[in-house]
Amino acid sequence: MTRDCSTTAKARQERSDASQCVIGLDFGTESLRALLVNTGTGEEVAEAAARYEHGVIGESLPESGVSLGRDWALQHPADYLKAIYEAIPLVLRKGQVDGVDVTGIGIDFTSCTVLPTTHDGTPLCFLEPLKSNPHSWVKLWKHHAAQPEADRINEVASERGECFLKYYGGRVSSEWALPKLLQILNEAPEVYRATARFIEAGDWVAWQLTGEESRNACAAGYKALWNSKDGYPGRDFLRALDPAFEGAVEDKLAGPIRTPGEKAGNLRPEIARALGLSDEVAVASPIIDAHAGVLGCGVAGPDRMVMVMGTSSCQMVMTEEPHFFKGFAGMVQGGILPGYYGYEYGQSAVGDIFAWFVDNCVPYAYYQEATSRQVTLYELLEEKASRLSPGESGLVALDWHNGNRSILMDANLKGMVVGYTLKTKPEEVYRALVEATAFGARRIVEAHESGAKPIKEVFACGGLTGNRMLMGIYADILGKSVKVPSSSQPVALGAAILGALAAAADRGDYSEPAEVVERMALGASALYTPDRSNERAYEKLYARYKQYYDYFGARGIAPA
Repeated sequence: MTRDCSTTAKARQERSDASQCVIGLDFGTESLRALLVNTGTGEEVAEAAARYEHGVIGESLPESGVSLGRDWALQHPADYLKAIYEAIPLVLRKGQVDGVDVTGIGIDFTSCTVLPTTHDGTPLCFLEPLKSNPHSWVKLWKHHAAQPEADRINEVASERGECFLKYYGGRVSSEWALPKLLQILNEAPEVYRATARFIEAGDWVAWQLTGEESRNACAAGYKALWNSKDGYPGRDFLRALDPAFEGAVEDKLAGPIRTPGEKAGNLRPEIARALGLSDEVAVASPIIDAHAGVLGCGVAGPDRMVMVMGTSSCQMVMTEEPHFFKGFAGMVQGGILPGYYGYEYGQSAVGDIFAWFVDNCVPYAYYQEATSRQVTLYELLEEKASRLSPGESGLVALDWHNGNRSILMDANLKGMVVGYTLKTKPEEVYRALVEATAFGARRIVEAHESGAKPIKEVFACGGLTGNRMLMGIYADILGKSVKVPSSSQPVALGAAILGALAAAADRGDYSEPAEVVERMALGASALYTPDRSNERAYEKLYARYKQYYDYFGARGIAPA
């Protein structure tokens, strides 16, 4: 028995959007999540996940065992394709939907996650002569080993007064495309010479699915220094970085640029057959995962912040007019939805900080207690930390364990905890780390409100929103209510919304994006409101946080 999204191709043409399904593919740091959605009702029919076989490659390359340097983070591009072939058939089976009833696929991807390929899209790490060179592999978003190159780009751009800097709050991040590409030139010129295309992983996946090469405007704008007015940085600037880098854009970043929701192509017939889908399925131009979360939260208008909270966090806001000030990570016209300027902020580690603490800093007695009570260590720490009052431990932390993205844009900064005593307990440190990430988010909110306009509403999505203690702390520290969407996978839902837009355009139905967002995103399921009794204590803690923030960060003094 198949679920009735449509019965035949002819019926699909005759019936309204209420009878059609799309798939959102959400490529995260560790796995792919697929979401099957009814485009008319917003019903999330089924979801499936597939973990990447090689995960995050941070110590040595597969097979060759070549060691990686500090701050390296790579991935295997074959994992993405394998995950697609696993997740899509599974989500169709779970949803009891015939593949012929799927009209569109949307893709979101962590960014800036990039790989070098040949002209036909073959990853260089698939080639025998280059596979043992780390620079031929996918550089994951949290690859921070290109900080010297980012420093060089910032120095030269500032000296030359390059206009693109104003779109990025005045600084370029080591996580972005040009620093990573420049690192290849500096450290592996043979790989640089062999690179015909240096492409976002999301765009590479769309290329493999459709056979059509293009680049999405979201990643190009936020991560590759492109804007719709001026394009990419010019040859003169690239030559000033290094004479051999002069043709980097023309030689390595070529390809048409498409806006989110625009059709990138249709599924290649052989791919469609392997996945159990029709080759009429429209594949949307990809979008960055955090930006997809804005749509999945049901946000289609200005001055509303969406926090996508996972291993790292991104904060997204749209405005009707451009505002230029220091502190945001990127501002792109139409980067999220047409008609708005989308601002991006971010914290390079949030969930990763908690995972590091649990993996490295919790005594064995806590493991024993968690095991005996049949709960996870996270649940045990949350329970114990929830009993503490704000400021009770005297601890204040800086959330820079993976550097600072916003508002300082410095991957060299280090995390710290101030106030340890011989009586400090693990749950006190855990709570201080949670509070530090919330303080970091508040610093971002203040930067946006001082440079642009007040935030009307705050939404949150991602894996961390299931932690009630954490969400309550965020509401208290931000001093704003926080809405959590009803979708089980709001980022994947955002990708699915783009798939619906591409499919509609393919049929000649040019729906307004805001209308599709409103129809497919079903509102909030939880609301966290500030506890005003905690306000005074958190104001004192936040004042201390800002002192440390300014001393160790804004003044450029590293804790270590």
